[in-house]
Amino acid sequence: MSATHQPTYGTDRAPLSRGQTLARQALIAAMLAAVVGTFVYLGGWLTPHDLTPGKFADAFQAVDGVHPGFRRNHAKGVCVSGYFESNGNGVVLSKAAVFQPTKSQVVGRFSLSGGMPFQADKPGQIRGLGLQLTTMDGQVWRTAMVNLPVFPVNTPQAFYDRLLASVPDPATGKPDPAKMKAFLASHPETTAAIEIIKRHPPSPGFGDSEFHSLNAFVFTNAQGASTPVRWVLAPVQSAPAIEPTTQPARADDANYLFEGLIARVHRQPLQWHLMLIVGQAGDPTNDATLPWPDSRQQIDAGILTVDQVQSEDSSPTALLNFDPLVLPDGIAPSDDPLLSARSAAYSASFTRRSGEHKPPSAITPADADQSKS
Repeated sequence: MSATHQPTYGTDRAPLSRGQTLARQALIAAMLAAVVGTFVYLGGWLTPHDLTPGKFADAFQAVDGVHPGFRRNHAKGVCVSGYFESNGNGVVLSKAAVFQPTKSQVVGRFSLSGGMPFQADKPGQIRGLGLQLTTMDGQVWRTAMVNLPVFPVNTPQAFYDRLLASVPDPATGKPDPAKMKAFLASHPETTAAIEIIKRHPPSPGFGDSEFHSLNAFVFTNAQGASTPVRWVLAPVQSAPAIEPTTQPARADDANYLFEGLIARVHRQPLQWHLMLIVGQAGDPTNDATLPWPDSRQQIDAGILTVDQVQSEDSSPTALLNFDPLVLPDGIAPSDDPLLSARSAAYSASFTRRSGEHKPPSAITPADADQSKS
């Protein structure tokens, strides 16, 4: 993988003419306007009886039940901290301070998808990683990633409709297969995305998982050149034959993925390369179900190191909302409508759980400390 940027879409070009500069600024303004418009829509300010952040939270609760004090999605998790060490390669794409050759402090959260905070770990469950990177000058970048190569839906309405199709039937306690079949029949893009996902089986544990941004963003460098970018965290460590722990697994193995992560972090720090995927003209920036070609250039921007792990019950990270629109100067949202939908839905979830009493998490402080000895 190349560590230097070759002349491609939006970078390393001759100085732009005034007309070209104005045209590019107009394009970026239009993309931002689309994002703002979607946020207004999702806030219910234009169509108060249509899709709103509260309806997203309600839909998650309809699928997995109400669990006061927990996130409405990715409810089961464990908090971590560490640092990101930039090698300086990312500055060709973005002027964000996080890509200068320096260290940024990191806090984050590994999680499983779904609104059930005490669900048993399963190999095929979607895994999430939310991060907050803070530079020495106080710039903050938040990102929420998953271990899927593409996302199953490409619009807020499709996301919502897929949730409704997953609501358990009171008579059986399980989703109605006919409803999901009907959803898939009307959303061929989801069927195609699921086929892509099936070709990328999950790794054995958190520590050897890749984590993808899924959505595209717009990076702007110090010269004003803008480039569409996706990214992936590629693990440095390989999968062990068996996720090791320093004590026998629980009888039901309900937390085996988290136990394996805790044991590995206590044994030695875990690391991932931050690979920036450079988009080219024509690559879709508004559809997370569509992958970019494998031939796209990837720039290794540095290494994320995770060296501490804590239960949510004792970590300030539990109070963080990993809003994907908390971005530093040099990174902006693309025209992907899911970005503002995610931001609004996360906010609704945060507001609800902040006003609720939260019981102890599945991963307790004692669990997080169990492998230190």
